Amino acid sequence: MSHTEKNDSPPAGFRILDLFAGPGGLDVAAAVLGHQVTGIEWDTGACATRREAGMDTFQGDVRQYRAAFFPYAQVLTGGPPCQTFTVAGHGVGRRSLEQVLEYIKRLHEVVRTGEQGWKEIFRTWRGISEELRRKELKAQDVKTRKREVEELRAAKRKALRLRLERLGNSADEIKNLMKSFMDVPRTLDFQDDELEGLLKEFSDLNDEHAELKGRLEELGDERTGLVLQPLWWVIERSRRPRSVPYEAVILEQVPAVLPVWEEYAKVLASLGYRTRTQLMHTEAFGVPQTRRRAVLMARLDRAALLDEVRLRPEDLPPVLETHERYQPKGRPAPRSKATSGEPLPLEPSHASPESPKAPWVPMDAALKRAREIKPELPERPAFTVISNYGTGGIPEARGRRDHDVPSATITGKVSRNRVVLKGTERDLARFLPAEAGVLQTFPVAYPWDGNDISQQIGNAVPPKLALHVLRHVLEPELSDEEARIRLKQATADLETWTPGKPVKPRMHDGLKGHPLTGR
Repeated sequence: MSHTEKNDSPPAGFRILDLFAGPGGLDVAAAVLGHQVTGIEWDTGACATRREAGMDTFQGDVRQYRAAFFPYAQVLTGGPPCQTFTVAGHGVGRRSLEQVLEYIKRLHEVVRTGEQGWKEIFRTWRGISEELRRKELKAQDVKTRKREVEELRAAKRKALRLRLERLGNSADEIKNLMKSFMDVPRTLDFQDDELEGLLKEFSDLNDEHAELKGRLEELGDERTGLVLQPLWWVIERSRRPRSVPYEAVILEQVPAVLPVWEEYAKVLASLGYRTRTQLMHTEAFGVPQTRRRAVLMARLDRAALLDEVRLRPEDLPPVLETHERYQPKGRPAPRSKATSGEPLPLEPSHASPESPKAPWVPMDAALKRAREIKPELPERPAFTVISNYGTGGIPEARGRRDHDVPSATITGKVSRNRVVLKGTERDLARFLPAEAGVLQTFPVAYPWDGNDISQQIGNAVPPKLALHVLRHVLEPELSDEEARIRLKQATADLETWTPGKPVKPRMHDGLKGHPLTGR
């Protein structure tokens, strides 16, 4: 929790349960707003960071828990891991998306009709869960065989190279031949029985590998079940006898998940929630980084729960942007692509006409502010960040961002990004974890710990974005001016936040005596 004193009385806090909580991006934002958060997270590295940050945590697979275990949680949040969905083509991404949407529609149908009540709803979910479990077990067997085939194929490839060398082929000839073996191995005739035998075995392994890969794509993976978990938790709390619905639901993920959130929203509307899906640009909310997140927001409308009303709740209003969106010089405004499919219409800016937007925040301004709080951070002259990723499909064409603009999206490879003196190729020190965290708007004092810290930072929800969403959904009664003051104070508290006493993560047996469980 933040140790910053507040001069005014904030709105009453909520008890939040955060699924797939990560290192605590949403949690630290909720803490400075005065809410109590408990997270469920399986990654040991993220749990280590959460421990040092004093975040209340259950360590383990979300599927080991149920909504009924936490009856006193008032708000459900989370960012379930998921596949790269796409609305284009007929590839694995498209099939994964169609599968998830079909499961959601099955749940929606039984929730919407509700003729046989909770038993029928639970039976439907159990059927989906069992189906996913069978697929997961089959996928594990296929993965095991696929690894075996890959090892055998590598051995055959090595044997082919050795045989070609013994037959007197040059290095360049061997390189070209090996490439041709991958393309059209059965059309080649070498008049050498040993080589022909190796080639047939290699070709057969290639065919089996392709078949196994196709089977895995059809089976999907465990993330299909994980992306459905938050929806089921909401349904369970809304339809299970003697349960109380969540007051609010907030979910976020990469833009490709927007179609899933839109289907979620239909179900939540049937359960009496006002909803809003929104593709949010992080720099438009004061994050010194260009990043897009697909967000689902829902707030319970109690009037819609009354049988005699039977009204579809009105949609929630959008979260208004407070800062300008970043547009690289010389580039036309891009058309939104929530997926890798066809462009969507231009996204609305969701700006308030009464409140002019502030400029986006550049990297150097965020890092300078961090050094004011933590002077031991390195002084940085004008710099350019060279991405670890290529651009335009060209690996060698590394993306570049200068110090005076927002960072490109912070990913799990942030530690590999080069930082050079602007206008030169002279290397400077790469970003420290504290600096990379600041570009995600984590407090500079955030105690990163455990393994793969770069991945933790890259996967996290930017806390400042979470501030805006949480404030919008949980405090709708505030006027525009009150909301502005509230966000200003919360942003200051977020910057100066310091960790309290470390909190050891709980395991499943830690449910007893927890404030959210009532046990």
